[in-house]
Amino acid sequence: HLQAQHLFGRRFCRAPRGLPMTRRNWKRWQPATLRDALKGCKDYALERHHLSVERIAERMGLEDHWALYKWIANGRMPLVLVPAYEHACGIALVARWMAATDDKLLVDMPKGRQAQPADMVELNTGFAQALQLLTDFYQADGKADPVATLDALRSHLEQVAYHHHNVATYATPELEF
Repeated sequence: HLQAQHLFGRRFCRAPRGLPMTRRNWKRWQPATLRDALKGCKDYALERHHLSVERIAERMGLEDHWALYKWIANGRMPLVLVPAYEHACGIALVARWMAATDDKLLVDMPKGRQAQPADMVELNTGFAQALQLLTDFYQADGKADPVATLDALRSHLEQVAYHHHNVATYATPELEF
């Protein structure tokens, strides 16, 4: 059954119910629960870095990878291991979930580099998308998808806050040691 899909050039993953899965946009995906965040980190590591749970546990310095399986399954990981887990996976979804549950925005620290034209296009595209969804939401008297509208607004605010901090850092450079 799966082999036939590859023979005819249709290479895509299947969800548990047999429906085709689309690739997740990791920059914009917001986990709903801590368990989703832990599982999302694991999925990102597998999809982008080809890391199994065993390899993630090895990079975290854990002797037993079964403990990591248990923590992901029940959504309970010791807090002191979360930074190591996110670093091993390459994405900070647990921190993103923790910030969102406390009604906070999580903004990546600027690298201090000058913005490229592609960065400005991405900022403008995000703003246009957020504005369109917000306009549709208000015109439909709240019948439009509030989740998509909130996601677009949150993403745009994070992008603007990133550039705000980058400009502030540029205006007052840090001292080098």
